[in-house]
Amino acid sequence: MIKEAGDVILERSILYDLRMARGVKVDAKTGKGRETRGRIVAEASRLMLEMGVAGATIDLVRAAAGVSSSQIYHYFGSKEELLRAVLESQNDEIVSVHEAIFANLDTLEGLRAWRDFILDHQRRVHCVGGCPIGTLGSEIAEIDPIARAISAEGFRRWESAIRRGYRAMQARGSLSASVDVDALALATLASLQGGLMLTQIERRIAPLQAALDATLAHVAHLCAQSVASE
Repeated sequence: MIKEAGDVILERSILYDLRMARGVKVDAKTGKGRETRGRIVAEASRLMLEMGVAGATIDLVRAAAGVSSSQIYHYFGSKEELLRAVLESQNDEIVSVHEAIFANLDTLEGLRAWRDFILDHQRRVHCVGGCPIGTLGSEIAEIDPIARAISAEGFRRWESAIRRGYRAMQARGSLSASVDVDALALATLASLQGGLMLTQIERRIAPLQAALDATLAHVAHLCAQSVASE
């Protein structure tokens, strides 16, 4: 436990140093500058998810974004910095959706609607892509500690959003105060990520649906216990 806490502190220290350095280097104050930087990050995200980090070369990003190499290096000093910007963008784009959902979730029915939202999305994309945070994070976890820390921070945000939903269910009385919502939130996220990975690889919705249904069945059991104990 102490080692895990130390790892989190180290990762957040790395992220702080990175963001402070980026704030000094990057000049995207104008609307046009922000639009250009955003376009570069968006195209880099698309290419990295389609071709892998190694396959998404600076030349391909340059061509896709319609910018020069000098413009890329104006905003990002290296491909590593561009990758880190992509990871932060994916964190904001994906996790913010779930943060908004769980900010207004305090019932088992709301949790089921969240599950249906995820399954419907995977059906629309034909089970392609998995979770971008997990896909990119697993690719760079052993070779770029700063990038890994950014991905880990995204997952912590996601876990925190789920935890807030479960705490709201406790406040409503749906879940007993004795339920360990920290462990439950972590298990829910782990189940989701495992299901997304298998669904991506197998190109079928069944693994993800089974993982989420098992999680919701466990939560429903906890809710039933809470009602029975009243």
